[in-house]
Amino acid sequence: MFFRRSKSNTTPDIDARLAAFDRAYAGMFPNEPKPWEAPATPPLSESSLGETAKGWLLGRTRRWWFSRASAAILLLFILIIFWLAITAPLSKSLQPIAPPRITLLAWDGTPIARNGAVVDRPVKVQDLPPHVVQAFLSIEDRRFYTHWGIDPRSIARAIWSNTFGSGIQQGGSTITQQLAKFTFLTPEKSLTRKAREALIAFWLEGWLTKDEILERYLSNAYFGDNVYGLRAASLHYFYRQPERLTLSQAAMLAGLVQAPNRLAPTRNPQRAAKRAKMVLNAMVATGAITEAKADATPIATIDVRYKETLPTGTYFADWAMPQARLNAENGYADQVIRTTLDSRMQNIARRVIARAPLGKAQVALVAMRPNGEVVAMVGGKSYKESPFNRATQAKRQPGSTFKLFVYMTALNSGYSPDSKVDDSPIIDGTYRPKNYGERYRGEISLKQAFAQSSNVVTVRLYEELGYNAIARTARDLGVESPLTRDASMALGSSDMTLLELTSAYAAVAGNAYPVKPRAFVAEEQGWFGWLMSGERSFRGSTHRAMLDMLAATVNQGTGRAARLSIPAFGKTGTSQDYRDALFIGFAGDLVVGVWVGNDDNAPLKNVTGGGLPARIWRDFMSQAVKGAGPRPKPKAVPARDPAGPVEPLDLPEIPEMPVDINVPQVRVDPEKGVTVSGQLEGMPIDLTIGRDGVDLRQREERQPRP
Repeated sequence: MFFRRSKSNTTPDIDARLAAFDRAYAGMFPNEPKPWEAPATPPLSESSLGETAKGWLLGRTRRWWFSRASAAILLLFILIIFWLAITAPLSKSLQPIAPPRITLLAWDGTPIARNGAVVDRPVKVQDLPPHVVQAFLSIEDRRFYTHWGIDPRSIARAIWSNTFGSGIQQGGSTITQQLAKFTFLTPEKSLTRKAREALIAFWLEGWLTKDEILERYLSNAYFGDNVYGLRAASLHYFYRQPERLTLSQAAMLAGLVQAPNRLAPTRNPQRAAKRAKMVLNAMVATGAITEAKADATPIATIDVRYKETLPTGTYFADWAMPQARLNAENGYADQVIRTTLDSRMQNIARRVIARAPLGKAQVALVAMRPNGEVVAMVGGKSYKESPFNRATQAKRQPGSTFKLFVYMTALNSGYSPDSKVDDSPIIDGTYRPKNYGERYRGEISLKQAFAQSSNVVTVRLYEELGYNAIARTARDLGVESPLTRDASMALGSSDMTLLELTSAYAAVAGNAYPVKPRAFVAEEQGWFGWLMSGERSFRGSTHRAMLDMLAATVNQGTGRAARLSIPAFGKTGTSQDYRDALFIGFAGDLVVGVWVGNDDNAPLKNVTGGGLPARIWRDFMSQAVKGAGPRPKPKAVPARDPAGPVEPLDLPEIPEMPVDINVPQVRVDPEKGVTVSGQLEGMPIDLTIGRDGVDLRQREERQPRP
């Protein structure tokens, strides 16, 4: 054993022995250094000290960069896993990539619209015939069961073919990549998207089995004709379950996924047949079937039995469908949902709109219950020509219908319908509105000012009450659109939709606010739900006063054209330069708003809210609400001939006499009256007509004397 000596671990005896050993070793190996002695360390110079420091620093720098790089790679890996967990949750691949079909029903059960993709239950690979799976793998991803989500050979082949081939673009995406693309990503074409697609493909391969990936791919792939998933496609094109598909049918379906819209057999059977032959040839190339089998396989014949007869959209359906999607259950099954739409009222609205003299102008009508349930909606003259919904999407000036909020604020501030206000021209300030026709009435009541839609009174109320108070009232009643912060707001210069404006009037009709318009019946809420809903009501005196003023508008104000046979309440509205004309009101249990205007905001030809909109409102209400129509006129009574006999009107009614009565004699008694004696079916009778009325009795026959 060799060891290095040091003064700290030796004794005199040991030193002597070691010295003898040193001499012996030197004699044997005179030119060799003693291995147990440490080499002499030369003194460090400044240059050698600098080189040592540099080496130490360089080593430390390398270790620092290596540790930091390792930490960065680890952090990046964690971030990628975190990003994948958020953006590509595995559960999402179990959901349909397109919203399933929803059928909307009117309240009476009548189907009114159907929207969404045709989807069906997912498939199981183990339940499918082998030739179905082989058809898809042969044409889409031959090495599906051997690669790790990305196939370099397919990518290289696609690049070569796209660069030097016939010009037909080919893709190198595996089935896993396709599942990642249509489940988690957008169809954009970019290197960034391809990189994300590759990451998600690795993620799916790491967490799912190959059969699970294939099942999710087959259950969500698009097959044209708005059909998603193999089961839905099999039923749509061949009216059979995928577990019973023949080889020819499987080949045609497998060929569709490359370009579903272009290859759909319902649109282009020749291209679909050609593509199916390519699938059979691919199956021969992979050894799935023989060439003889491919040649003997005929082209599949489609069997499409279901044809869509319902519209995919209407004005009401376009508004209701997003609400239906929010309430719908997740899954692949079709859903049928009943709405609040009343078929009878919707048909009335269509007829009324169709015969209204609108010219080139557009129209919108929305009818709802006081609780917000919409029962009829028309968003324009023709949905086919313009699906833009002017009842829910168009924001237009409400004109004087906005005065509801100004006068409601005044009532809450202590005014009453009999309060006196000044209806004279405004001569102070920069904003000087005028009344319609420049008619002024001096000192009038608040009720008269509202009924006659006085602009100057409304502006004076705005200046007294202030913007904040009026805006708060509008917000309380459900107006969500931005409001103009000047006096013109009081006259309806703030744009808003007809739907939210009608909802505000519904709050007054039902004495509960705010009212949320809805297309589906709300669940009944208990006292706790009512407490948390924030629903409020007006003071009794305020509500009665507002109803009084709304009724005055219809009975003796600007809305006289909307009068009905039952109590009606409403308000007219006309925006500047006749660009918008509105009438909003309620009667019975129905609240209806009507708007007329041009899409380009061009002025109407002197159409006011008290004109055409009020007449459309009246025509709709008179048919929709029981008893609201005009009362029938009494039948004309033909004039009597003044030269004819006088008919006493104070005598009792005389019944008809039997037609077969035998009248042998008539007697007249000044006190009893006229007595007619005869026989009725062999029975002797006396019929006496006198002051006391008519007396019919059997006559006692007297026996003749002998």
